[in-house]
Amino acid sequence: MGDFKEAGAEAPPAVAAARGGLSLLSQGESEESSAQGSALFLGGNEVKSRAVVKYSSAPPRTAFARLEEKTDLKLPPANWLRESAKLGPAGTTILGNSKKSKPFSSFGMAYDFIDSVGNDVDVVSDSENIKKLLKIPYSKSHVSMAVHRIGRTLLLDELDIQELFMRSSQTGDWTWLKEFYQRLIDQKWQRKKKSKEHWYQKAILSKFLYYSINGDGAAQPVPSAAEQQEPSSSDQTSGSEGASWPAPFEMPSSVSEDPSASSQGLKNDFVRNILWTFEDIHMLVGSNMPIFGGGRYPAVSLRLRDNNKPINVLTGIDYWLDNLICNVPELVMCFHVNGIVQKYEMIKTEEIPNLENSNFSTKVIKDIAQNILSFLKSNCTKEGHTYWLFKASGSDIVKLYDLTTLCEETEDKYQNPFTMPVAILLYKVACNMMMKKNQNKKHYGTIRTLLLNCVKLLDKSRHPQIIASANYMLSELFQLDEPKKEESSESPLNENSDESYSEEEEEMPDSDENGSYGTSSDPSDDNKAVAIIKSVGELSVPEKYKSIHQIRPSCAFPVCHDTEERCRLVLSYVLEGLKSVDSSIKKESDLPAADPSTPIPLKYEDESTRGGPEGLEKQMALFLDKMGSLQKGNYSSQSGMIPGSWQHKMKLQLILKSSKAYYVLSDAAMSLQKYGRALRYIKLALQSHDTYCCLCTNMLSEVLLFLSQYLTLCGDIQLMLAQNANNRAAHLEEFNYQTKEDQEILHSLHRESSCQGFAWATDLSTDLESQLSVSCKCYEAANEILQFSDLKSQNPEHYVQVMKRMGNIRNEIGVFYMNQAAALQSERVVSKSVSAAEQQLWKKSFSCFEKGIHNFESIEDATNAALLLCNTGRLMRICAQAHCGASDEFKREFSPEEGLYYNKAVDYYLKALRSLGTRDIHPGVWDSVNWELSTTYFTMATLQQDYAPLSRKAQEQIEKEVSEAMMKSLKYCDVDSVSARQPLCQYRAATIHHRLASMYHSCLRNQVGDEHLRKQHRVLADLHYSKAVTLFQLLKDAPCELLRVQLERVAFAEFQMTSQNSNVGKLKTLSGALDIMVRTEHAFQLIRKELAEEFDQPKSGETAPAADSSSLNQEEVIKLLSIFESRLLFLLLQSIKLLSSTKKKTSSNIEEDVVLKTNKQVYSQLLRATANKNATLLERTEVIIHLLGQLAHGGSRPGSSAVQ
Repeated sequence: MGDFKEAGAEAPPAVAAARGGLSLLSQGESEESSAQGSALFLGGNEVKSRAVVKYSSAPPRTAFARLEEKTDLKLPPANWLRESAKLGPAGTTILGNSKKSKPFSSFGMAYDFIDSVGNDVDVVSDSENIKKLLKIPYSKSHVSMAVHRIGRTLLLDELDIQELFMRSSQTGDWTWLKEFYQRLIDQKWQRKKKSKEHWYQKAILSKFLYYSINGDGAAQPVPSAAEQQEPSSSDQTSGSEGASWPAPFEMPSSVSEDPSASSQGLKNDFVRNILWTFEDIHMLVGSNMPIFGGGRYPAVSLRLRDNNKPINVLTGIDYWLDNLICNVPELVMCFHVNGIVQKYEMIKTEEIPNLENSNFSTKVIKDIAQNILSFLKSNCTKEGHTYWLFKASGSDIVKLYDLTTLCEETEDKYQNPFTMPVAILLYKVACNMMMKKNQNKKHYGTIRTLLLNCVKLLDKSRHPQIIASANYMLSELFQLDEPKKEESSESPLNENSDESYSEEEEEMPDSDENGSYGTSSDPSDDNKAVAIIKSVGELSVPEKYKSIHQIRPSCAFPVCHDTEERCRLVLSYVLEGLKSVDSSIKKESDLPAADPSTPIPLKYEDESTRGGPEGLEKQMALFLDKMGSLQKGNYSSQSGMIPGSWQHKMKLQLILKSSKAYYVLSDAAMSLQKYGRALRYIKLALQSHDTYCCLCTNMLSEVLLFLSQYLTLCGDIQLMLAQNANNRAAHLEEFNYQTKEDQEILHSLHRESSCQGFAWATDLSTDLESQLSVSCKCYEAANEILQFSDLKSQNPEHYVQVMKRMGNIRNEIGVFYMNQAAALQSERVVSKSVSAAEQQLWKKSFSCFEKGIHNFESIEDATNAALLLCNTGRLMRICAQAHCGASDEFKREFSPEEGLYYNKAVDYYLKALRSLGTRDIHPGVWDSVNWELSTTYFTMATLQQDYAPLSRKAQEQIEKEVSEAMMKSLKYCDVDSVSARQPLCQYRAATIHHRLASMYHSCLRNQVGDEHLRKQHRVLADLHYSKAVTLFQLLKDAPCELLRVQLERVAFAEFQMTSQNSNVGKLKTLSGALDIMVRTEHAFQLIRKELAEEFDQPKSGETAPAADSSSLNQEEVIKLLSIFESRLLFLLLQSIKLLSSTKKKTSSNIEEDVVLKTNKQVYSQLLRATANKNATLLERTEVIIHLLGQLAHGGSRPGSSAVQ
């Protein structure tokens, strides 16, 4: 029978008929089931009914044999109680001789059709129970049923009080219920024996059905009295034994060891399982009604009636419901008198409600069904609780009790035999919902409630596997995906759950809204009842009990406001699971004693005791050896768990879950900049993973990927700790703190492993170099893991991230060593040569940069590769500077070593530009590299100019090299692009032009001979002075530089004047020089502005030093001002002399007279001003500005050339 259940459950009803020779649907049935939601019109009242056979063990239908009139049914047929091919695998069950319905029959069905439970189906029960409930208003007989809620599904089972109390008197179980029953319901309870008439009617029906399938009316010899008694006695026995109540403390061991075997002893014994939709109520019903077919009647039910007893309403409802449930369109009744067949009558199902003496309204039956369901759903609200629906014989009052609550008052919850089946069903339904792919997150609240209730019902010591598994599933409900993705793109679980359940929680009617729901104040009412229906007549009133199909969910998924709260919940479930697993392993005495409440000391070692980075190398080598051995499947548990056992499998899953939770916690702490806490969590994640590695016999690539991610995060944390050394005490305090939960999880881990596999990665060091080294080793280990299997190609994004981090940390370490080398260099005063320590640091730094560049190039990250090439260039410049400091300051010359290193630096900068390709890729980096390259060329040219290597090279060659270097520096100095660096570029370009102009000016002074070369130098000097002035004028903070350039231009003009013979030529040059002097007014205006700002500062006791508060160097201004005054006096005097002598020789020129007059006035005023030694710098500057203004307005100077 079990072979076909799975198939039947999965297959569409119309297809399943062909399976295993089972006749699930006849022609009539297939028509009905294929017509989705078809309606039957019964007795003029429309009642919607649809039945789909989910499973059937009945043989192919055969036509019933019409018995001849006068056939004596008291005589047994030849085939009575014998097996027959026509009966099929169901045996005598199909003919109604089955044992009484078992008390757990609904559980058997629920196990087989687990998909329907908790979600789609409202009720799971035996059809007899459904009929009994719907007949309550018409019947005086007692009703006693156990009700259980699983999700939105109610399971109904007959609770045979007679049977229960018979057992109680034999075994002592259920005594509490017996006492309760006697106290409140029936004080004089005694077992009621069934009448002889009952057994006689049962025997006759059985013989009639056997005659009907046999078709042979020949009667057998009448058996003796003793034989005749056999069937009834056997039936009686089966009636008492059939209930088969499991003893409270005798659950099979298979239940505790293997949840999948839990349905043993709770079998689905029905011939058919039918999904019956009655109006809007969905029911999974078990039925054993025999159905005949063939010929004119594709499906009929066969009934035997005593002609002397008319059909009453109860019988009519019984027949009608049976036919509806089994989708049978017709009923055949055989009438007899004292066992002698009289006649047959055919009645259509829809005509049954209108039969004489059995008239009833189908609409009323519908209302009764809806009211009873609403009543039960409103009051049976607690999952895992056993409710008892009871109506005493002849009573109109229906009461509902919570047996679980009553049982708890006896202080032993395991006296309720329903506890175990309910717990297993809760577990199975949760498992089934969990396994469905694309499970909507709104169901997570339901699953969680199912599992929590399951765990609540079970004894931890007796069912560790189910409890461990349930806790693992609870932890799985909280998705711990990659933390960053989860936070940015996925909506948190609790958002969905709130939306999903809010609708159901609105305006739920209070249990006291209808008077009949709650306990009445009437003293005769029972205050132990959860709810009471005062009169069965109420059930016939439409919507007397409002239909509440959505049970009030106590199953909303918990709202986790942050990642830490979610992970802590997960870890609490993991811990409970680990405790269950550990408690089931019997080798406690062999384990080292450890108290979970005692903190495990976190060893804090100084880096020096571990041998620094060298010690790290050894630990890394050991780690990689271990990782290699994992691929071969080594196993080393300390607790003695057997590989492959449920404890082994479950502990692996729980440990892996804990490692993920700690990883997510660590990532969250990292984002909050709580680096000490983040390191503690990643240490726990790696300790969990280390234990997993010890237990695992076959390492999955997914788990290796997790480890790579953990090590990557660990590397990030160590790097951040290195960069935040100023807050080390706070980080250390956070690192050493541990919660009780973490200690207990660690205690469970220590049962299997020493957890020291990753100690090298998770220690909090005080040494910066060590932290950087550990960070680097973490990334290297993460990368090594990706190389073990095909993880690199399967997870390209993670590989890229690891390589980027490796490149970055190598850059950090390279910069660290480079800065150390620079610090040593700055401290070196006495020693002239480069120390071995410096050279060692250069090598380390260079090696790191080289590896980092390789990392970035391997993932085609041109930008970062360019930055590292740029840093390598900087290292080369530091090397060059070290050699520059090694020579004697007095005989200082630009050395070949300096040139070599500067040229290497240039090469690296050019490589960086080639790596970037164009500025568009990353403008910021491109501009930065260009600036550094320009700086290198500028520094090299400046050093060659200032410390010319004349001992090795000719002056002309040096000048040529300086000029080339300066022009290259200009090439990479972008003065046009608007950026923060633009003023710097302009200053650099102006300085370069100034230096080149000075160099050509100097060449011109010192050169003798080659007139063509002299002329060339004169033009170049003039050109560069002009460009320098133009650029300096753009800057607001370089007035001194502008003044100096202009003074040099004046000196250049004076030098040119010395070589001139004619007065006209001299006058022209002189006028040009004065014109330059006039144009310096802009520089003096800037100087005056800054001096005035300083002067206007509050004259309090604290006067900020001028040199510090301003960029203006007053000493330099005084020096330049003195030179300017002397040169202006000299030029004015020469001009006056030349103009006076020219005036004597030639006729008077008005223009020249004006110029001469102005020059004399200015000269006179300047002479008086310079004579005043008490004048302040600001006053002197203002005098100069005033005089330059006079010169500018004193008319154009004769023969003056337009010079800037």
